Amino acid sequence: MLQDKKIGFIGSGNMGEALVSGLVLSKAAKPENIICSDVFPETLKHIHEKYGVLTTTSNIEVCEKSEIIIYATKPQILGSVLKETAPALDKSKLVISIAAGVPLAAIAAGLKKELRLIRSMPNICAFVKESATAICAGKFVQEGDVEMARAVFDSVGKTVFIQENILMDAFTGLSGSGPAYIFTIVDAMADAGVKMGLSRKDSLFLSTQT
Repeated sequence: MLQDKKIGFIGSGNMGEALVSGLVLSKAAKPENIICSDVFPETLKHIHEKYGVLTTTSNIEVCEKSEIIIYATKPQILGSVLKETAPALDKSKLVISIAAGVPLAAIAAGLKKELRLIRSMPNICAFVKESATAICAGKFVQEGDVEMARAVFDSVGKTVFIQENILMDAFTGLSGSGPAYIFTIVDAMADAGVKMGLSRKDSLFLSTQT
């Protein structure tokens, strides 16, 4: 589904790289069809050398050269990035945001256009290709848009489609934050093992494996 699609990433930090890695290593998309932007040249150098994707410091260039544009920026700067890139967007492009806590209405308001919007919420397990991701769609999406978004996030785990309203907040509490709860439990189990005489290495291994 994504093999011939031009995919752009605005922001190539941890989550952006996790998605690039998933798309390239799963062969869901071709590296030569992926272009990434970032403010840090060393980040772009790393992601180009590791995955063979195209890179640029221009967010506008990403928008102009892509059919699917994934905003992988931090929530606090998303507004300014949307304002910067809005002139390069139209309904020929599918726009996906992974910014936590930013609803579709806020994204649409920032762009000030009727665009094909998808909001998504992957979790940290995307780094090991085991993310639980929720996606929801704006009112101007076209046939096949949800399936394309699902294909992106299925490359790093499993994906569910939900209605936004309060359900995205519920998902964030359950699966978005869920890994942190489990990490805390595993850490507590490892501490207990150490208190019982196990080495930290063995206790952490056993807790994680359990």
